[in-house]
This record gives sequence, structure tokens and C-alpha cells, in this order.
Amino acid sequence: MTDSTAHALVEPRLNRRQAAKIRTRQKVLDAARSLFAERGYEPATIRDIAKGAGMSTGAVFANFQDKAELFEAVLTEDMTRLAEVVEAGSTAGDPVRNRLVEALSAGYHSSLDQLPLFQAIVARSWFQPLAAEMRARAATKKLQLAIGAIVQDAVTKGELRQDADVRLLVELIWDSYLSNYRRAAYDNWDAQALSEHIGKQIDVILAGALAK
Repeated sequence: MTDSTAHALVEPRLNRRQAAKIRTRQKVLDAARSLFAERGYEPATIRDIAKGAGMSTGAVFANFQDKAELFEAVLTEDMTRLAEVVEAGSTAGDPVRNRLVEALSAGYHSSLDQLPLFQAIVARSWFQPLAAEMRARAATKKLQLAIGAIVQDAVTKGELRQDADVRLLVELIWDSYLSNYRRAAYDNWDAQALSEHIGKQIDVILAGALAK
């Protein structure tokens, strides 16, 4: 590799103005995340988000077109983090059922303190425009891929049938995982109760796909 090629592969250094813009954007995201997690989507106003970030509403709008775009940015960041938690939550070599429960339980323990944020995700999915829904699905894709990797590994190892519909299994597990946040919101279930329940749901979902 020549010196010029190596230099081209090095990421360009940010100037002071660019670095300041990135810091400002992150401050807005952090303030928005805190308010969305505390209040949900509708009650969290741009004015309050700006106040929480210690800046003007103009500074918020200089980084995000509107509250919907800001919410999507928070969603993307948080789903990426949650996917990492889920990926690290299961023990390789364990039965598929145990791996899934471990992974999703780690997700509940990591995110339950942001319950209004998950309520907002579910609520907005019913009313947002199609384009926004597609972006939201893209934001949760890494989480579903983490679930899919566990299921596919079980198929490869012969724990699940070779003709198992991996995509459908992942969809059912993901839908169950997400819907259980309602039980936390309305029935005061803690992470342990959610973990036990998702275990029962996974038992039913996998029952028809287990190798004989």
C-alpha cells in the first residue's frame, strides 16, 4: 500500500466548526431521549427539548427538521444499542430456547427504565406515514437480525427443523417481545415477569419447529 493510498483511507479530521456541530446534535439527541423516555412522544415539546439541551429552539431546528425526525434519530440510536445488548445477552452453545430468553431478557432489563419511549414507538407505528414506518422498521432491523442469528444457528445445528420458516419465527418472537411492553406499562410487570412470559411465548412459537 502506498503512502497516498494509506492517507486516503484515514478518516478526514474534523475542523472545529464540524466538531461543534456534532456535539450540538448529540446534546439535542440526549435531551430528546431523556424527555421521550420520561414523557413519551406527544408531551415532549421542542421547547422543552431545547431547554433540556441548554440551547434555543432555533438550534434544535438547525439540526432536525421537526420532532418526528428527532424521534426517529433517537429511535435509531437506541435500537442499535439494544441490538448490541441482545446480541451479547445469550450464551453460545445453550439450547435455542435458553439463548432467546437470555437475549430478550437482557433487552428488557436494559430498556424498561425507558418505558414511555417504547410506548411511543408502538403508538406511532399505528399512525405515522408509510415512509416513517419504513424508517422505523429499518431502525429495528438490527434487533431482528440478532434474534434471527440465534434461530438460524439452531437450524444449522439441527436443533430446529431444516425447513423451519426462520423469517416467520423471528417475526413472531419480535412481535411478542415488543407487545409485552404493554404489560409493563399497564400491569406493572417488572423485567423478571416479562422474561418469564417471553419464555412461555417462545416455547409455543418454537414448538412446531423443533427437530424430532
